[in-house]
Amino acid sequence: MEHGKKFIIIGPKNAVTYKEIFRLIKDTKLWIGAGFANGNAYFSIPADSGRDFADGVYDESTGLVKFRNVGWFTNFDHGRRHQYLPLMTMADNLKFSKHKEIKGKAAYDRYDNYDAIEVPFTDAIPSDYEGVMGVPISFLDKYNPEQFEIMGRSENEDLYGLKTRVYTTKECQEAYRRLFGKKGTYDMNATPVLDGRKVYQRLFIRHRTQPAEGTK
Repeated sequence: MEHGKKFIIIGPKNAVTYKEIFRLIKDTKLWIGAGFANGNAYFSIPADSGRDFADGVYDESTGLVKFRNVGWFTNFDHGRRHQYLPLMTMADNLKFSKHKEIKGKAAYDRYDNYDAIEVPFTDAIPSDYEGVMGVPISFLDKYNPEQFEIMGRSENEDLYGLKTRVYTTKECQEAYRRLFGKKGTYDMNATPVLDGRKVYQRLFIRHRTQPAEGTK
């Protein structure tokens, strides 16, 4: 980045949560490349490496090792990055979604500590919601910068000014005691919280434009 070079790098998908990497993704200077279907990547290793792997990871017949949760990080543009994600309206998601966490609910859940709704699946993003939404990190595989704006992500320091509540140490200790019946600290400042319970790391996005006719 410092020398303005084009690059394609293989890395763990969790790297999108690194402070330095996420800043580049948010500023559209770096994005996820196409490939490695379902995050499965296969690498060749020397036959005499002597390493032990869990069942199903190493294929002796091919000499390949399967790694999960792997992706491309690049600043080369590609067509999939500009495809609009087809979405249903909020009402239709609540009525027809294939996800039991969404279908049949009266409304999307809202976080206790962020002014945003919880969208646990990328295909459940409502097409007509104008506010901020919390989505899984895997959303970046479908991220179109013309369709969505990345506002920030969940983290301890409130680097993006999105938090509406910061929990005290006492509140975190009381939450741990309530949930687990013993003494400890339940760190509720690192992730979004729903009804007093932490959820996974989330990216915060909002619609930038409405999809063109025929792409909804």
